Amino acid sequence: MALFDKPLDELRAYRPEPEEPADFDAFWKQTLDTAAAAAAEPVAVPYDAGLETVEVHDVTFSGWAGQPVKAWLLLPRHRTGPLPAVVQYIGYNGGRGVPWEWLTWSAAGYAHLVMDNRGQGGGGKTTADTPDIAPEGHGSSSPGFLTRGIEDPAKHFYRRLITDAVRAVDAVGQLPGVDPGRVAVVGGSQGGGLALAVAGLRDDLAGVIADVPFLSHYRRASQITDAGPYSEIGRWLKGHRYEIETAMHTLSYFDATNFAARATCPAWFSVALMDKICPPSTVFAAYHRYGGPAQIEVFPYNEHEGGGAYDTPRKLAALAEVLGPR
Repeated sequence: MALFDKPLDELRAYRPEPEEPADFDAFWKQTLDTAAAAAAEPVAVPYDAGLETVEVHDVTFSGWAGQPVKAWLLLPRHRTGPLPAVVQYIGYNGGRGVPWEWLTWSAAGYAHLVMDNRGQGGGGKTTADTPDIAPEGHGSSSPGFLTRGIEDPAKHFYRRLITDAVRAVDAVGQLPGVDPGRVAVVGGSQGGGLALAVAGLRDDLAGVIADVPFLSHYRRASQITDAGPYSEIGRWLKGHRYEIETAMHTLSYFDATNFAARATCPAWFSVALMDKICPPSTVFAAYHRYGGPAQIEVFPYNEHEGGGAYDTPRKLAALAEVLGPR
């Protein structure tokens, strides 16, 4: 693998003109208000994971249109009071999997909610338990999720998934053992893009960690990489030759650069300069529009794995700074 995007000095100055629809805020207010009106109380059922130091709950909460979304809640078993919470979003075509995969944040003393990805989990990684129910249907799409509903933002897949992600923060604050006033969101790749979306749609977060975030600067991403998932856009447009601007207009409602501009809580980004899945320029585009204090960690010789587990100490220090004592 080699560098294929802009050199680092150009990336640090890269501030493309945003593609932002005029009714972006109204679209999301209506979407989230409708979801809130349809929401029921979250349900947490104790789950015997056979763990001595971590208590696990199988959670169901209301996401888009009030539809049920699954999650895991992991709590340190020997806690003394309500804990700050970390809400985790998962990468593309993964899901909540099994609780033994997610022990880092509870081991660090946090309440940890791992949100499932509706309709995903078929990529041979972590499994998902939440179906994607879209009664309004959608038009043609290429395999994957980026073009599912690409002709109409109201029907797009990411309208539903981002709504789930926002509602997960509401849900975690109602669960046992959680301090609702101290919540951060984290994720990598698609999970990082979802974390940025939630940060832009809420004003009550303590912080956000977005590792090698996906869902950003779609036009450029679809033009400079042939790696999936962004290649789904180009594949669809190869057949729908005259619908480029329609597609880009729809995607602009789900662009991390637009959510980032509305976020105010502290943020920690990461980027890998040899990453063809989430090209560096698309990450820097979101980072430079971020509305609150933000830092970015650069991994010059890494691909989409970014910093991997080696970057965990930075994240632990970041969240200790904004979430306070456990």
